[in-house]
Amino acid sequence: MNLNEYTLKTRETAIYPPETFLEYLTLGLASEAGEVSGVVKKYIRKDQNLDVAKEKLEKELGDVMWYWARLCDELGLDPQQVIEKNIKKLQARKVNQTLQGDGDDR
Repeated sequence: MNLNEYTLKTRETAIYPPETFLEYLTLGLASEAGEVSGVVKKYIRKDQNLDVAKEKLEKELGDVMWYWARLCDELGLDPQQVIEKNIKKLQARKVNQTLQGDGDDR
């Protein structure tokens, strides 16, 4: 399955109020990213080994991906273009030696 196919498939499980999609999806994305952080925290704290952490991270990263794909779809953004533009931006920053630092326009 490619990225655009995945995004279309997320529509089948998208249950949220359409009038507040932006708030719902953004908060969901932040929540799932927090769960990713929680898994890493537990690994660092030695509450779980790397194999367990990887298994949990795979699930949580899938949830992050779902919210990201839904945001793209609801906003009319092509997810393939989003990732391609992101890589181009990062490659330009590497060439300009501005990968580190703050701000979007570096």
